[in-house]
Amino acid sequence: MGAAVAAAVTDPRARVVWASHGRSDDTRRRASGAGIEDVGDLADLVTASDVMLSICPPHAAAEVAEEVAAHGFRGCYVDANAVSPDTARSIDATVARGGAAYVDGGIVGGPPRQPGTTRLYLAGDDAIGIAALFADGPLEAVALDGGVPAASALKMAYAGWTKGSAALLLSIRALAAAEGVEADLLAEWTRSLPDLAGRSDRAATSGGRKGWRWVGEMDEIAASLDAAGLPGGFHEAAAEVYRRLSPLRDATDDTTATRAIEALLHPEEH
Repeated sequence: MGAAVAAAVTDPRARVVWASHGRSDDTRRRASGAGIEDVGDLADLVTASDVMLSICPPHAAAEVAEEVAAHGFRGCYVDANAVSPDTARSIDATVARGGAAYVDGGIVGGPPRQPGTTRLYLAGDDAIGIAALFADGPLEAVALDGGVPAASALKMAYAGWTKGSAALLLSIRALAAAEGVEADLLAEWTRSLPDLAGRSDRAATSGGRKGWRWVGEMDEIAASLDAAGLPGGFHEAAAEVYRRLSPLRDATDDTTATRAIEALLHPEEH
């Protein structure tokens, strides 16, 4: 996602850079393929940048902000990670202590390849200026009227349904398999809810590939609900679903529903 978003910058005045130090070979290949200039390490990245865009697994978002602040970044820090409103406020405070401005962000959709598929929602005093960096490109950047943390709140509400309902669907299918009625459930779905079988298959594929990233996201959604006085248990359970699917991330082929169900029912074997 990070390389694709960086490649979506359209402002002709922008020099798009990243820091490869400590990153994986796969990440290096994606950045190179996107034409992003490598400046070495985080210290060099801070020196070279007026705007920093953070896109990482949610559990690492606060740590990344702390490292950037510790290096004395004083530009505009855009956190576009799937974090709770409270986490967004905390990151705002972290970068502000270092002297940086803050824009809250949230991404809806996959890596932007063509217009109309992916939105980057932004909130904060500099949101309009950040949105302009992506004007007329494959990534639709939307400056929200609300201040920080409106973008994170929107992302939590959106992903709470999309990824949360996918986890619930897989759990229900695993229950049916455990009780020997999976075929009967699929037959009933075909009659009364014909989209669910296919959705559960797709949930298995995406969960196997990306579930390790979504554990932290579900934790952040649970915390968001708790902070609003709502029950967060739905997404605490969703986090556990994706935690059990996490060992499938290194599979060489797509995860089938059968493999996902096995991982859910027998986590000790994976």
